[in-house]
Amino acid sequence: MDEIHSVHEFDRGDSAVIALVRDHPAGQISSFHRHPTAQLLYAVEGVMVVTTDLGQWIVPPTRGVWLPIGTWHSVRMVTAVHMRSIFIREDALLGLPQSCCVLAISPLLRELIIAAVAIRHPYAESQRDGRVMRLLLDEIRTLPELPLALPMPQSADLVGVCEKLRTVPGDTTSTYDWATRLGIDVRTLQRRFVRETGLTFGRWQRQARLIAALEQLAIGRKVIDVALELGYESPTAFSTMFKRELGVPPSSFFESSIF
Repeated sequence: MDEIHSVHEFDRGDSAVIALVRDHPAGQISSFHRHPTAQLLYAVEGVMVVTTDLGQWIVPPTRGVWLPIGTWHSVRMVTAVHMRSIFIREDALLGLPQSCCVLAISPLLRELIIAAVAIRHPYAESQRDGRVMRLLLDEIRTLPELPLALPMPQSADLVGVCEKLRTVPGDTTSTYDWATRLGIDVRTLQRRFVRETGLTFGRWQRQARLIAALEQLAIGRKVIDVALELGYESPTAFSTMFKRELGVPPSSFFESSIF
């Protein structure tokens, strides 16, 4: 894998909101880095996986990931990515998300982002360019969060379980067997998972499978192949889960918007 490094010329802070254009090939990975601004990481085309100390977020088209100020993160390009990032200074963050999350990108916000990348800096806050940036922030404040995150636990033994399931998301080991391997009972395993990730063990595993499925679908694999590889009894069972979680069937996810 190629590795790319963060460039911080957009962190100079001469404007409250700055938009940046970057395109990356499939397989490219950024080194872990952080910014003194908040960031909305978005791609007009392509799929990214964003990793932080707290977990992993998958970012398909029509979605964006929100990163608060100072969040250490790395970005892996699942496919070729046409990236459009928005950097927001601390004094402009009122009403915006306070933690990492995946946001649904509305058609209006997409067009505002495209307009924002053409704005030169510094711009006059009271004129057209400043109004575009303020409207962009207003639109971000309306966006719903989506269930595309995979929070990681802190305990070494639970991290080991999660890394195994991330590597082999179709693993069919039961909750009882995992608890036995860790030398604890099932109820203790569930309590610890909820305490450290906010999710039950079963919910975490379903989320890991969903994210793995999105990565595979993004590179053009067939729904039936993805379903069977992830341990589902049939494509129908997989499609039912997928639509329940994301509102659309897997066959149309990458052409869809929830708006």
